[in-house]
Amino acid sequence: MPALSSLLVSRFLRPWWHKDEIPAPPPITTETASILLVLYALLYFLPFYASSTTRPSPTLSRDAPSVIRARIRSVTISCFFCLAATAIILTNTAGVSPSTILHLTGIWPLALLDTLRVLSLTALLFLGPLFHYFIVDSGWQDWLRLTPFHELHAEWTTWRNIVIGPVTEEFLFRSASIPLMLIARTSISKTIFLSPIIFGLAHVHHFYEFRLTHPEVPAAAAFLRSIFQFAYTTLFGAYATFLYVRSGSLLAACAVHAFCNCMGLPKLWGRVRRYYPALRSEESGNVLWTVTYYIFLVAGAVLWYRNLWVLTESENALIDTSDF
Repeated sequence: MPALSSLLVSRFLRPWWHKDEIPAPPPITTETASILLVLYALLYFLPFYASSTTRPSPTLSRDAPSVIRARIRSVTISCFFCLAATAIILTNTAGVSPSTILHLTGIWPLALLDTLRVLSLTALLFLGPLFHYFIVDSGWQDWLRLTPFHELHAEWTTWRNIVIGPVTEEFLFRSASIPLMLIARTSISKTIFLSPIIFGLAHVHHFYEFRLTHPEVPAAAAFLRSIFQFAYTTLFGAYATFLYVRSGSLLAACAVHAFCNCMGLPKLWGRVRRYYPALRSEESGNVLWTVTYYIFLVAGAVLWYRNLWVLTESENALIDTSDF
């Protein structure tokens, strides 16, 4: 794969980063790529409101199994058309070969080792929550009983959040979108930080759905909830894009996305309490658990920072981010 990476650099990136050469105009502009990303995002979620089977209402939640099944069909079709559109653009405007398209879209090679490396890197950020789940809440017992797999198979919301959501969103916002930024020779910083803003905005429609199903919540509180969701989805989108261009692997982006959805946001303050699902209650809090949790949380963040470049280095990288 080093040969393929060299081809990507020489074909698309050399006029961008070799300042002593006269650059040829890119096949498309950054503005055009951004417009296409917005259109892709609209194609992803607007169909949700075009049919009564996918459109939420005060009596029909987005978590209803019928809504989830219908939306899975909708986003699958949307992802197929967006990915096909990107492949056509890459072929017709940039003359990209099929093998290079597979690489730019992160589909091939699978990069299993790179996937494990970036997944391990991301897990460092969650050392505290992992301690909380496996040790404090005895989550290791659930894994011995294969409970997570049973829940994945039995609960539509879990299937959506851990499998379908991450896979379709990464197909759309990484696999179909980032190659457009690359052939437009968009700067590294814009590629990593601009496209995730569109990814974050694609989640803003949850404000409308939340207001429908939770009318008792004040509009201001619902708005702040939506702003917070936009902030962390944009931040995650930047991180996923960084991993994608560094590893050249769609599988790696999907795995990290699924893992982060599974873990949720880390606890940043307060005591660590053990939760008893059967009793639906928590302990008052354990000082030793709390201290250990925050030690792991800080240590994990430090280790993540120190290993960010090492564990994301790959021969399959789509662009050179060493100067970023």
